[in-house]
This record gives sequence, structure tokens and C-alpha cells, in this order.
Amino acid sequence: MKKHFWKTALLCLGLAACGKEEEFPKPVLVTTPPVSTDGLHAKLPFPFGAAVNVNLIRNNAQYRNLVAKEMNSITAENAMKPAALHPSKDLYVWNDADYLVEFAKQSGKRVHGHTLIWHQSLPAWLENYNGTPAEFEQIFKTHIQTIVSHFKGKVASWDVVNEAFENEGGTLRNSVWRRILGDDYIARAFQYAHEADPAALLFYNDYGHEYGPTKRNAIINLVNSLKARGIPIHGIGMQMHTRYNQSDANLTAAITTAASTGLKVHISELDISMNPEKTQGIMLTPATAQLQATRYKFIVKAYNGIPKEQQFGITTWNVTDGDSWVPGFNGAPDWPLPFDKNYQPKPAYQGIIEGVQ
Repeated sequence: MKKHFWKTALLCLGLAACGKEEEFPKPVLVTTPPVSTDGLHAKLPFPFGAAVNVNLIRNNAQYRNLVAKEMNSITAENAMKPAALHPSKDLYVWNDADYLVEFAKQSGKRVHGHTLIWHQSLPAWLENYNGTPAEFEQIFKTHIQTIVSHFKGKVASWDVVNEAFENEGGTLRNSVWRRILGDDYIARAFQYAHEADPAALLFYNDYGHEYGPTKRNAIINLVNSLKARGIPIHGIGMQMHTRYNQSDANLTAAITTAASTGLKVHISELDISMNPEKTQGIMLTPATAQLQATRYKFIVKAYNGIPKEQQFGITTWNVTDGDSWVPGFNGAPDWPLPFDKNYQPKPAYQGIIEGVQ
């Protein structure tokens, strides 16, 4: 659902190629602001973060400073997806992801890894694989464990499998992983990730929890079945790419049903579309901005109502309206995030704070 782009700045041979990761210079950061003790995250009782663009962190001081001040958790928007990290069978590219991890370390932020296994953002060599299932199983395992091992002790948590279900229904998506490895590839992905870093928290991540019961129940049944089998799964990620006119009942059901698993709950990719009708030529008005604030408040309030030990945090998908994937994907104006394109807080920012008051 999200746009995909990355910049390859440094190539290094990975574990699959040479049995160990090749050494390369530590990423050199531009001046990083000190660890923030205020900002939005400091006003909330759970972590608050954003999926961030590494090129903007590198090159845009306003963007970098805003993330440093307002967030205490970050996710790579694209830099940790399969095609970015593993562009060919015996090649792993670490530079962008390492840069982001170093930025997080210097500015006191948790890093959530996104994503190990997905049906999109796949390099052609994986998408078009035509070898044996046994060989592909080894590739699958090595891919997961090379990446998780590389970031062991630096990345706190992972979206191990992302979007395994079809768009609206409760059926498993016929991805290359499922076609070759069978339905239980999901369980094995979690096992392999846990072997590589037993301390990392492992999440199943998907969208559509708030659409209605069909897909939501399929996701919950999968997660509960993994948990019942003793598969090392620690949390459920609810993307929550939602819209201003989604019903209160559906939003509440999505959050409370996820919490009913007993696992940690991460609202992992939150944005609220204000123009889902894709109307051309409109602008954000004060009334529309206030409506968005009430929706952010409602979601945060519902999330704050689940048990504290299950509150992994809320993450927005990118930082400002100017960086959001939504307008480009929909082909129409939209303003889905708490900050405007000029890096200023919108009423939604205050709505998030009011959600925990």
C-alpha cells in the first residue's frame, strides 16, 4: 500500500555470501539534536513515533530536528524492506538502515524494524525464484537471520511478517513465500527471527483491522493460533491507514480485539485521510483540521484504554503532510498527519495529547 523508494549508497557482502558480514565505516551523521525531554512523546504514557525517510533525516534539518524532538520511537519507512536490504542473493546493503539506527542511538530513540517478510518490495531474484522448495527454505531462513543478526541489540522489535492476508477477505495472500513454502511459512519466520535475536519483540503486522470483522477475525485467529502453538510472537501491529469517516465502532473494535490476544499492540502506521473521496482542487480548512483532531483524539483515547503492559506505542506513517504517501497513492490532495508540510503542528497534534487526558 505504501510507495517504495530507496537510495543505494554502499554495497557490502552479507552473511549468505561469505559467512560473515563485511566491515565498513560507521555511518557519519550530520549534527544530531540532543535527546529530547519534551515534544509530543513526553506528553504521552506510551512511546510515540513515526516511520521516517532516511534521505530526509540525512539532508533536511527541519525534518531531522522535528523527529528528534517529537518522537521517541522510529521505524524505517523503506530502508529495512527486503529489496532495500537484500537486492541480490549474495548481497546485503546496510548503509541506509545503519545510518538510521545510528541516528536513533544518538537521539535516544527506540528502533522498530519493518519488515522481514512481505509480498511487496521484493527484489526480482526473490519474486521470480524457480528453484526447489528446500533451497528456498534456506534462502528464507538466511534472509531473516542475516538481517536480524546484523541489528541484534540495536533494533528492539520487528514486523516479522507483513500483510499476509488479502485486501478485504480472510484468506491468506498467495505470495511467493506461501506458494513455495506453504501456509506455515509465517510460523517459521517467527521461529527463525527469534533464534537470531531472542531479546527482540516480534510482531505480525497488517492493515484493515478497522474495516470490519472478516479480515480482523482472520488476523486475530492467526495470531492466537501462533500463540497457542508456542510460536515466539509478542505483538500485533495494526497499521491503521484510516479515514476521517471510519466509524467509532469499527475503530474501537479493531483496538480492543487486538488487545484481547493478550499480546502487545502497536498502532504501527497511523494516518487519517481527510479526502478519501479523492476530490480534486480542495484545501484543508480549519473545520476539516478540527475534525481530524477529533479522530486522532478518539483513536488515542481508545488505545490508551487497553492495559498499559500491552501498549507498545503509536507510530504514524511518516511525519508531515508533505512527506505522506497518501496524496500520491490517491492522486488527490490530502493532509493525513499531525504536522503540516511546513513542519508545524496541526490541531491533530493537540488531539493526540487530549486523547490521554
